[in-house]
Amino acid sequence: MFFRSLCFAGAVSAAFVGNLNYLSPSRHHASLGVSIHRVAKRTHGTTHWDPSQLNFTHGVASGDPSEDSVILWTRAAPTNDNDASNVTVSGYVPLYDHSTEEYVLSSNAPVCIDWKVGTSETLEKIVDSGTAYTSSDIDYTIKVEAKKLRSFTTYYYQFAICNSKKKSPIGRTKTIPSSDDKISKPIKLAVYSCSNYPFGFFNAYGNPVRKDSVEYVVHLGDYIYEYANGDCSRISVLTCQVHVGLYDYRKRLATYRTDLDLLASHQKFPWIPVWDDHEVADNTWRDGSAHLNNTEDSFISDGGVSVDQRKMNAVRAYFEWMPIRQVDMDDNLRIWRNFQFGNLFDLIMLDTRQYDRSITDVYWNANYLSDIYNDASRSLMGPRQEAWFYRTLKDSSSRGTTWRVVGNQIVFSRINSSISLGSETPFNYDQWDGYQANRNRTFHTLYENDIGNNIFLAGDSHASWVSDLVWLDEHPYDPATGNGSVGVEFAGSAVSSPSPAGQNVTLAEAQVASEYFTATNAELQWQDFYYRGYYELSISHERVDAAYFGVPTTTVRSGAEISLANFTVMAGANKLRRHNGRAAVGGVVESGSLKGGNFIPKKILFDSETKEWHPY
Repeated sequence: MFFRSLCFAGAVSAAFVGNLNYLSPSRHHASLGVSIHRVAKRTHGTTHWDPSQLNFTHGVASGDPSEDSVILWTRAAPTNDNDASNVTVSGYVPLYDHSTEEYVLSSNAPVCIDWKVGTSETLEKIVDSGTAYTSSDIDYTIKVEAKKLRSFTTYYYQFAICNSKKKSPIGRTKTIPSSDDKISKPIKLAVYSCSNYPFGFFNAYGNPVRKDSVEYVVHLGDYIYEYANGDCSRISVLTCQVHVGLYDYRKRLATYRTDLDLLASHQKFPWIPVWDDHEVADNTWRDGSAHLNNTEDSFISDGGVSVDQRKMNAVRAYFEWMPIRQVDMDDNLRIWRNFQFGNLFDLIMLDTRQYDRSITDVYWNANYLSDIYNDASRSLMGPRQEAWFYRTLKDSSSRGTTWRVVGNQIVFSRINSSISLGSETPFNYDQWDGYQANRNRTFHTLYENDIGNNIFLAGDSHASWVSDLVWLDEHPYDPATGNGSVGVEFAGSAVSSPSPAGQNVTLAEAQVASEYFTATNAELQWQDFYYRGYYELSISHERVDAAYFGVPTTTVRSGAEISLANFTVMAGANKLRRHNGRAAVGGVVESGSLKGGNFIPKKILFDSETKEWHPY
């Protein structure tokens, strides 16, 4: 009897270990994980949850694909609500860890989940499978790693409540190529940022799903917004409050994950996400944020939590809810990482917000920042991440990868914003413009090591910007031809967050503002303030094509979109391809301002649901 009991306990512990959300974010520090032994002991001998009381409450998701594995996610819970205990982030637990204290107010009944991965949607041929447990300790989330997969291959997966017929939706995912794979066809990405639930439906997420036009999703951050202001018509009264506690962040993530188009995108594509600032707070930096600066007044007014406590709450909830790997480092806050897509491109994902950022614009210190923005000590990433970034750029070039694609949160190119910020402080110091020395070190790495074919991605600004990458005042640059550039930046608009020109800005007003910005910024080739949306990248050895799409409405759920502008970067050119001296394909755009080009609205939209074109 004792031996059978011991074997059962061991099997149960193994099932808990199979759920990655119990593990430490660092394999070098296993103690930072949830105590599997304690959870198994607490639940040993108790009856599992009755399958009839459980549901897959928030769909399925996959992410962080490698050449032979991918992360799979779901949530199986007895309620749509989230676990309200803050014990896992209270007391003397280490900062930013995923540990659970010995005495957690939680259910003693575990949730048992089976999962499987197959080569077809019928799941007849299974290539990997397993069993995992979850509990209230981790908000009933399940995150497993599917292994033994072939590189650059599409798979299907499904979860099921153990010993029942209750199953999750079937998800689709795809591994990435191995680092030495020779890629012969374009790889296609959808790039997103800034989805604000109160400000509208996430239509942009659903359009590539309905078109089946990409293979992977890259999310550059602001997946959620934590603040309380705005129209709360889409969310319950409870979630209209400012978010500071672990339950608050779990609830906000859960609320966003009810949007049908976001659910569909997670179900159909593997995601490679990174956080921006609002996953924690507005304009975050190493020691504070716009509304929380470790002063008594901000501590009281922003909910009575410290900077580190709030960040700990947000980070734990993010790792529980996102299909993301826990990076193998002795560094619990690290999210920056690299994905090698064969010999075609390296996708380098940065954290320019939370990790080790010098002080940013917190809405009252712009004059101070204008004095220090070029100080050598200022960094968006901290010295450790910076050194990794530059080394990764050089290693990518040395191994012969055609392109380097850098996923970062904020606009990299210099943007003169004096029209809105004034001549004394003409730059947005919350962007790379506030960290000139860091940007100069990046340019120095690229120019001095002759690293070409660089594509920088950005979000955050709620507007679209397309620029040649230029080290202004250091290297000559011709805006008409693009000569002197070392790459291209594609910065995208928001999924639903309002335009920086105003939530209710008219097309004509937005056009005037866009024309000012392209006229006063030499490297900026196209800009649009009006449309919410996203962009798609098609990457081959010969070229990178970028297609920008705008959604005509976020007030109702809709599959409609407008093709705003298209751009091409030829391999070895390190600049936007010109068409009669204009950077956009055909020399025209549907919206915004194209330097030297034309704004010609065709007033035709595509309905991704019906696959029909309509006037608007």
